[in-house]
Amino acid sequence: MLEETQPAPVRLPFGKVKLQVPRHPLRRVMKSSPLVGTAVLELAPLPLHQQIQRFGDRARSAGYSQVKILPLFLLPGVHVMEDIPAELAIAQNALGESIHLSLCAHLGSHPRLKTLLTLSAKTPPEVAKVLISHGSRRPGGNQPVEAIAQHLRAAPAYWSVPPSLESQVAALVEMGHEAIAILPYFLFSGGITDAIARYVPHLAQRFPHTHLYLENPIGSNAELADIAVELLLP
Repeated sequence: MLEETQPAPVRLPFGKVKLQVPRHPLRRVMKSSPLVGTAVLELAPLPLHQQIQRFGDRARSAGYSQVKILPLFLLPGVHVMEDIPAELAIAQNALGESIHLSLCAHLGSHPRLKTLLTLSAKTPPEVAKVLISHGSRRPGGNQPVEAIAQHLRAAPAYWSVPPSLESQVAALVEMGHEAIAILPYFLFSGGITDAIARYVPHLAQRFPHTHLYLENPIGSNAELADIAVELLLP
């Protein structure tokens, strides 16, 4: 059991890659101010299909004939490939044919998303890297993480499925690495990123001669918003 008094993990001293200015600033891409809403799949008073249906009613009353839904998920797991389409179908059936619900590709499918991570060029070559994601049990669901990890020359790890963060750190220590950067592949801070932060001191105790650095998740920024707009536009 981890103690609350354990020291916080050391943060990376190298900093994140400087994000490029969006190719099309949002004020130019969005030529008007469309109706925008949010909905959540879990931990909401209403199921997702009812949230979508309510927004669809609002959009229809405002004169719209189509609603685009952008899943803010990084991986093509069960939620993206099964749960959300099923909820969308229920909402569409309830709304009828007067307004069309269109499901966009999930956020993690955009190729520019990897520019939001700490890139190899900003990490000294002597520092090994572990890219940790939530992970998916769906076949092929973790392939994007593995591809990005390969691009970053990092070892992929997952919070919910193997290989675990601890096993990947142990493997890098066994290879002789004395400094390891842990890169969370998450959009925002939350319960899992907090759990990772609490877990890193445990790893530091197990590997006392290895320096462990924990970076922040991607976070909200103009580049992320620009990517979302590109996925929403035709």
